[in-house]
Amino acid sequence: MEIRTPAELWNERYAEPFASYGTEPNDYLREVAERIPEGPVLCLAEGEGRNAVYLAGRGHTVTAVDLSDVGLANAGKLADRRGVTIDTVVADLTTYDFGESRWAGIVSIWAHVPSAIRPALHAACARALRPGGVFVLEAYTPRHLDRPGIGGPPHPDALPAPAELRRDLAGLRLEQCREVDRDISEGKFHHGPSTTVQVLAIKPALSPPSPGTA
Repeated sequence: MEIRTPAELWNERYAEPFASYGTEPNDYLREVAERIPEGPVLCLAEGEGRNAVYLAGRGHTVTAVDLSDVGLANAGKLADRRGVTIDTVVADLTTYDFGESRWAGIVSIWAHVPSAIRPALHAACARALRPGGVFVLEAYTPRHLDRPGIGGPPHPDALPAPAELRRDLAGLRLEQCREVDRDISEGKFHHGPSTTVQVLAIKPALSPPSPGTA
């Protein structure tokens, strides 16, 4: 039996352009996008680029990272169609260099990874945000597996709960970290009554030096 890599599986999914999740941005990202300050934005597991293209249209310099070269090729075509430019990087999130204090925003929409990987991934996101930078996340939670909607991995280990995210993101100021029941309509693979966790987190600004300490 042939064993395919995750990249090969995602390439197969994106072979039919934009059928999987559509071309419009995620609802939660659209709701909070104005909170992301001016500057460069990193989109994780960005697939065919619908969120990256939306943010580029709002004036951000956007980098989209994904395992799938097919998905990112489609993202480039969508950007051309919408008259914007995005940078694309084919990479595994576990080995990608996020940098330090680099990004005004980091967007994690449906970037489901195993629980053993999540703490290090989220710590890298926190380090990579500039002071005042914004982290936006939406993911399916374990409770979604009891709901009739379609979306996300079929096993709970890849689905984060709010309490876990509060621990992972302790270095950021959480303005929202909530589990919500909502209807989703995002192409073939995300639709119907669903349960997700939504996070809006801010990296604290650097404190000015105290008088007399310079």
